[in-house]
Amino acid sequence: MKNRTNKNQFLRASLLAAVIVAANSQNLFAQLVDGQPKNETQISARRENVPANTNLPSLFLIGDSTVRNGRGDGGGGQWGWGDQLAPFFNTSKINVVNRALGGTTARTYYRDFWPRTLALMKRGDVVIMQFGTNGGPINDSSRARGELHGIGEESQAITNLVTKKFETVHTFGWYEMKMISEARARGATAMICSLIPRNTWHDGKAARSGKDSSAGWAADAARAANVPFIDLNEIIARQYDALGQDAVKILFVANAGPHTSLAGAQTNAICVVAGIKAVKENPLAKYFSVNAKMVQPDGASQPAKQ
Repeated sequence: MKNRTNKNQFLRASLLAAVIVAANSQNLFAQLVDGQPKNETQISARRENVPANTNLPSLFLIGDSTVRNGRGDGGGGQWGWGDQLAPFFNTSKINVVNRALGGTTARTYYRDFWPRTLALMKRGDVVIMQFGTNGGPINDSSRARGELHGIGEESQAITNLVTKKFETVHTFGWYEMKMISEARARGATAMICSLIPRNTWHDGKAARSGKDSSAGWAADAARAANVPFIDLNEIIARQYDALGQDAVKILFVANAGPHTSLAGAQTNAICVVAGIKAVKENPLAKYFSVNAKMVQPDGASQPAKQ
């Protein structure tokens, strides 16, 4: 218990600083980050985020609005953690390319947006995926974006009521493992994150997503594909527990979330770095900036290999 407390001391102090700084309407990175660009708006507001220097390796981020909200410019006060991750990497040595898109699921991202992202990848690149915030019916006239549960080979043939096209719908994990396989074929390395927690509480503790949900299926998919798993849901929730329910409110735009404020997105980015730093044989370790040195690894997320 003592070792775990020491291990997370800086991370918890950083998260507390996020709350304090946000309460004073200042930027967390003014205290945490030194010598990095403070404004990501010009980069994030591009029509399409692509590698700035194609001669460098790239870290691609894919997911939903909790990774990149809107155009990534803080519209409505909402930010995703992907737009706050670059300061933790030496961007003269690696591109950080946030290609997440709000409203997507593993299914709709794979179907509509993954082909273009995959085309940008090359050997030595890394892709981190985080899906599961969105869901809903497999087929309806509103969004028709849900997946089948689990990670198996089950499928369902539909005529999509939104696209009016025939579609075979697979499981949540099938889509994640498909993207892993296709990234590997291009020489890239994949990592999976579980979804961020919402601002919901039970008996004084931040609510975690259960095993029979996208968080659990993400862990199962990572284990089945033998890729690193960053249990962001648990890492962040533990820090919320330490901060307390009242302090955490300022990290969200709406009461329950899932959309985060700037301080919330920065908080989550710190937790992502903590999870990445715990990955064994980490292809990203050599690209960390001086800011990442201040974040201690959180290794609770690594699933046991089968």
